[in-house]
Amino acid sequence: MYSFAQLDRVGVVDEPLYGHYLRVTGADHPGRGDVIAAMNCDGEEVMRQLLLRQRTHPSPRLFLKHMAHHLVDIDTSFLEHTTNVLLIRDPREMLPSLTVQLPDAGLDDTGLERQWRLFEQLRSLGRTPVVVDSRELLLDPPGVLRALCRRVGVDYARGMLSWPAGPRPEDGVWAPHWYEAVHRSRGFHPYRPKSGFPPHLGALLDECEPWYLRLYEHALRARPDGDKSDSY
Repeated sequence: MYSFAQLDRVGVVDEPLYGHYLRVTGADHPGRGDVIAAMNCDGEEVMRQLLLRQRTHPSPRLFLKHMAHHLVDIDTSFLEHTTNVLLIRDPREMLPSLTVQLPDAGLDDTGLERQWRLFEQLRSLGRTPVVVDSRELLLDPPGVLRALCRRVGVDYARGMLSWPAGPRPEDGVWAPHWYEAVHRSRGFHPYRPKSGFPPHLGALLDECEPWYLRLYEHALRARPDGDKSDSY
């Protein structure tokens, strides 16, 4: 989200269905009350308004950052009219971070199965989503971003590689609970594999890995030559 926000003609909306998700599921997330109070929690109406906005004001392009698990109890046919990108992360690296905020997280909270179902649904309609893997992206930010931009019809700009540290105006009210690390960042950090894995998350890892691996087969890849000529 922060990367695409650096483009002049791209507007960004941060998780517009978070309030809807909390309302329909009753999920106990950090800052739940603040999120519900700050947002329109009618997911159908949220998406109607966003798509209407884009049809009537097509410039700038609109980048909507969704979480796959937020797409619950909602008509997802709007995805047939958008260009869709699925961002995935190896559950060995994602689960230890996720369970800091959600100690009782399950497969649904990871969104991985939901992402695969969406991938299959959209592929069957001839609208196959682009898949971006976080490790591949960090191994070669300019190469993967260039490939992504080509696939979604946006002009790549070197400015996508970095951004000012700190909060952004687009951040949702949940940012204090979830965005500490990204607020410290100024760009894409070099990839460093995590060491070790919490044994108590082993069963959840077993549930997650098959869905992740299916998605990873379709992910954009870092350039094998390791050319980082556009590195910041």
